[in-house]
Amino acid sequence: MKIDRLIAAFAFVLALAVSPSLAQPKTAATAPAQTAQSTANVPESKIALIYSDAFLDAKTGIGRFTTVITNLNREFQPRQAELQTLQQKIQTLTDDIAKTTAVADPKTIATKQEQLDQLKKDFQRKGEDAQAAYNKRRTDLFSPLQEDIGKALEVYAKAHNINVIIDASQVPLVYAADALDITRPFINDFNSKNPATASVTPPN
Repeated sequence: MKIDRLIAAFAFVLALAVSPSLAQPKTAATAPAQTAQSTANVPESKIALIYSDAFLDAKTGIGRFTTVITNLNREFQPRQAELQTLQQKIQTLTDDIAKTTAVADPKTIATKQEQLDQLKKDFQRKGEDAQAAYNKRRTDLFSPLQEDIGKALEVYAKAHNINVIIDASQVPLVYAADALDITRPFINDFNSKNPATASVTPPN
């Protein structure tokens, strides 16, 4: 139950059509007229980049992420401890069988092997149940935060006349000027309006 790549759930590749002319799709019936107009009035598009991986940084990222992750790990600590205890028992019994197979009574070894097999089954079942519960709980906790960040990005973009925000953590880039990166300003803006303590208690 590690959180190695949580950011996979937060792919913020936003195309924010702030300009009405960018939001309307072309149709076959209106294409000629629109083509004629577009040669005279080409809308200016302001593009910005954001690196969503930075949101998860415990020190400099979005504070509410750290709070949610901490609460999530604390909530599942008992299950993790139980699995670790089972794993230790499995290892101890496995070592014992290996050391005594040559000298112990075959029935004793068979009994220990049955116990080992049952421990392995329990470990696998409880591990799968814990992982499923963890994934569901993680989704329940992070979905509202993901939605809040998405809305905040849209508000930020409109406030700064940005038409398109590309998540450079998800989209490979050949080159991008540093001036396009709004990651740090956005994180600072979001944290100032959404304190980490706002989500200290996980929802049920």
